[in-house]
Amino acid sequence: MLTTNTLLLIADLIGTFVFALSGATAAVRRQLDLFGVLVLSFAAANSGGIARDLLIGAVPPAAISDWRYLAAAVCAGVITFRWAPLIERLQNPVRMFDAAGLALFAVAGAQKALAFGLDPIMAALLGMLTGIGGGMVRDLLLAEVPMVLRADLYAVAALAGAGIVVIGAALGLPSAATMIAGAVFCFGLRMLAVRRGWQLPRAGSSAEKPNDSSGSQH
Repeated sequence: MLTTNTLLLIADLIGTFVFALSGATAAVRRQLDLFGVLVLSFAAANSGGIARDLLIGAVPPAAISDWRYLAAAVCAGVITFRWAPLIERLQNPVRMFDAAGLALFAVAGAQKALAFGLDPIMAALLGMLTGIGGGMVRDLLLAEVPMVLRADLYAVAALAGAGIVVIGAALGLPSAATMIAGAVFCFGLRMLAVRRGWQLPRAGSSAEKPNDSSGSQH
């Protein structure tokens, strides 16, 4: 039977790899060189986890103290750089990898926060931060508005996945079951939002134009 620590490590490493694929794919699309691709893959894969570990006092962060995180990011970067056309054949690969990384990091972040004694609400918020952190850094390095600020239910999906983990822990449910359920729900919600265009109201979307007909009314 998997322990909580082992489960967290597995979720973290898989999330690191798929988020690295997301960062590397975006870098290849921008025609960066190999070094640039590896930088983007590492930044996208580990920024959220580093922020999480620093906030909960798990120092040094796992991403820079455990060689497996670097190895996962570098492998993903090299694979993407070498076989980019193959990866591009997947339907909308950046968003798919990003959604998978978002889901895995959100549930792993929430579970690790609970393990370090954070209260449920803050654990859910930290899970969300873990999920969105890598994508934000990736987009900023590419001089883009971060996806979390403009995408269809991005942070909301991460918060929902993390919330399932927190609720499951409060009910005494097995960690593995709640993490899987949270990750599946987060991934499914994110991909449905992408497919169907679900999104929160945007600034200016309901702004009314000035009424020029006042002169005709008395």
